[in-house]
Amino acid sequence: MRHYSVARGFSAVAGRVPAPGLVLAGVCGIQFGAALAPRAYPQAGAAGVVFLRLLIAGVLLCLLWRPRRQALSGVKGAWGTVLGAGTLLAGHHIAFFEAVNHLPLGIVATIEFLGPFAIALAGSRRVIDLLPACVAVGGVVLLGGGGSSSLPLAGLAPAAAAACCWAGYIMVSARMATRLSGGQGLAMAIAWAALLSAPYGIAQAGGALLDPQVLWVAAVVAVASSVLPYSLNLEALRRIPPRVFGVLTSLEPAAGALFGLIILGQRLGRPQWLGIAAVACASVTATLLGRSKR
Repeated sequence: MRHYSVARGFSAVAGRVPAPGLVLAGVCGIQFGAALAPRAYPQAGAAGVVFLRLLIAGVLLCLLWRPRRQALSGVKGAWGTVLGAGTLLAGHHIAFFEAVNHLPLGIVATIEFLGPFAIALAGSRRVIDLLPACVAVGGVVLLGGGGSSSLPLAGLAPAAAAACCWAGYIMVSARMATRLSGGQGLAMAIAWAALLSAPYGIAQAGGALLDPQVLWVAAVVAVASSVLPYSLNLEALRRIPPRVFGVLTSLEPAAGALFGLIILGQRLGRPQWLGIAAVACASVTATLLGRSKR
């Protein structure tokens, strides 16, 4: 059928791209969507945009992969993995976009990076493996303004929650990538995340969910920041361990700062740009070390 050929075609194209390239494309898509989403906040709020984003992404992925209940039931623990991934995604999205309401995108992405950083640190087995993680956390401190204490708790708390949820999702989705073929598990996970976020989103946005301005922003964000990145990340996690994936996503603060500057006009100082360079160098170093180890 046609949807099978489209799905196989996507997997074939993604299979030709090096795993670090897939992660980089996913990072850029996520941060582009995060920078675009605030355009719909005045009408629908963060929760309304999150719900629409997940709903549209879930519908598109289900049309693409056509998940079958029998396919998941035949794999031990598949349903628990899928539901766990969807729950973590819903929590991450709501927390992240609430944080962007109170903090610059680059700062939120920096705090969110602490989740993957914890994975990179916990998975280290050699002293040299800690080098890129240490360089990255130094970049995080610089990008965050040198540890400024003036950041509002209303933004810091949800950003920290997003970091925890994102770390958990990386671990759970790595298990999902190895147990389930294609993107059936991902499609079900995002559909479940949309269902979980529905009460919060509908209560906050109400009739604004049908506003054309809100709908087009949510649709673009869903494709650029959910459908493509999570599909690419799933392919990448089939080829690299979660530790390497976690350090590679340390490019998120840099991408968040750049898209925040370009789309939202959020300017950064010299320490923040030095932090971007440090985080980028840490990601490249982690990629090289992971390749040499294999």
